[in-house]
Formats: sequence, C-alpha cells, structure tokens
Amino acid sequence: MLLIYLILLIFFSFLLIKATEILVEALNTFSKNTKIGKFALSSSLIALTTSLPELFVGITAALEKKSVLSLGNVIGANIANISLVIGGAALVGGSIGIIGDFLIKDLFYALLAGFAPLLMLLDGYLSQTEGLLLLAIYGIYNFALFKSRNYYVHPGVRRLLHGIDKKETDRQVGWFFFGAALLIFSADSLVKIAEQITLSFKMPLFLIGLFLVSIGTSLPELSFEIAAVRKKQVGMVFGNLLGSIITNSTLIIGLVALVNPIVLTGGFKPYFWATVAFLLIFFIFWLFSYTKRKLERWEGIILILIYLGFIFFEFWRIG
Repeated sequence: MLLIYLILLIFFSFLLIKATEILVEALNTFSKNTKIGKFALSSSLIALTTSLPELFVGITAALEKKSVLSLGNVIGANIANISLVIGGAALVGGSIGIIGDFLIKDLFYALLAGFAPLLMLLDGYLSQTEGLLLLAIYGIYNFALFKSRNYYVHPGVRRLLHGIDKKETDRQVGWFFFGAALLIFSADSLVKIAEQITLSFKMPLFLIGLFLVSIGTSLPELSFEIAAVRKKQVGMVFGNLLGSIITNSTLIIGLVALVNPIVLTGGFKPYFWATVAFLLIFFIFWLFSYTKRKLERWEGIILILIYLGFIFFEFWRIG
C-alpha cells in the first residue's frame, strides 16, 4: 500500500509542475495585454490560486470542528514559503535578484499579515469578529496593491476585459483556467494521499497541519516559484511568495474563523515555537535579501536547512 501511495505522490507532483508551467505562460500573456504588472497579478490572482489547497483544507476542517488543523496548515505553509519554497527556487534557479520596493513596503505588509492572526490568538481564541477583521485586511491589501501601481480596480478590470477580446489572450484565458483546475486537482490529491499516510502514525492534529499537510499544500507555490525563476520572472517570484503569505494569514484564516472560531484548547504555549520560527525565518530571509539585494543559491540552501532543523526540533520537543 505504501508503494502505491508513493507512486501516486510522484504522479500528482508531475501534474502539479505541468499545471504551474501553464499558469506562468498564461500570466505572461495577461501582463502583456492588460498592462498590469506581473507582481500585482501574481500577488493577487496567482497567490489566491496557489493558496486554494490551504483554503480547501481550512474550510473542510472548520466544517468538521477541527479548525486547529487549518491553523497548523497556514502557519506551516507560511514558514515553508519563506524557507523551503523560496530556498528551493533559489537552489534550482540560482540567485534571485530583488526589484522595486520589495524590501521596504511589500515585505513589511507580508510580515504584518502573517503575524496578525498569531497576535490575535494570544488569548487562545480567534473569534468571528477577528475573522472579519482579517478579511478586511485582505481586501485593503489588494486594493492598495493595485492602487500603488497606478491601477485602480475599475480601470484594471476594463483593461483585462479589453485584453480578453484579443484572440491570443482569449486562448491564454482558457489555458489559465485549465492550468488552475489541474493545479487544484493535483494539489488536493497530494494532500489527501499525505493525510492517509500520516494519520496511520497517529500524530497530533496540529503537527499534521504544521508539517505534512502544509508541505503538500505548499507544492503549488514551490513549483510556481521554480518555473518563474527559470523563466527569469522575478516579479512573479516575489509577488506569489508574499501574496501567498498574506492570503493564507488573512483570507483563509478569516474564512475559517467565520465558519468555526479557532480555539486553542491547550492555550497558546503549544504554538509558541511555531510563531517564533515564523518570525525568525522571516528575519533571516529579509537579511539575506537585504545584504546584496538578491537571494543566492547558498542562502537558499541555508533556508532549507533551517526549515529541516525546525521540523527536527518540533518532533524532538514533543517526543
């Protein structure tokens, strides 16, 4: 049975990579024909698409009164994004240059969004009202994203619709939705297979979300980042990275809290080290990016090793 699971994991991983390649090509066409920057599109549209596995897990867990699984999934996915995902992209594609005001403004927004739900959980409870606040933060960020790049919502929509009238863009729209559907299907299948494997070990629900489920749901980001780096689309690399963190921490946690408020039955202490890890890894990622305004391959390797060290520490701590 384990061999069958491994074969399925490899198969759906291949589908995931092909799906993200289709999305990268479609996004390039969107950007050229609508005049909307790659960073803005990948921070909103693609970030939302690659975060759909986390959303699926979150809503399902909330409906089953297991919102803590979604919390672990989101924290784990955010940690994986700024260590395993971007580190893997740098390892495969080489150094990644930093462009624009990424280090000053966009990275700061991602840090605030990623830390917001963790701060709200200091009392061990994330209410529906706090969920609405997180959703409001998500909406404000996306509005400010397009506004700061001189594309207000309505003109952006008009440009997008205008571009769809063109034959080439129309073809890419079809490929985009096909790639998105294939990505969601393959990612969801990977998550289900991973859950079947890990549940047999009777791990704590939070750890299942923090590591094994989050790695599965982060595969879309990883494959998208690698494909974007290989195509030298730096704006798409960092746009998707930060957009995914913001989407996970605001939209997904906000929706989960609306369906079923998140209650930390054991208090905040079991989640303290995960919070510390997020802040520490985020700082190291910023430091690497800030020093030379690029992320080099050896720095990507260090980020991956830090992530592996975090996994070892968590299992050593509970074991």
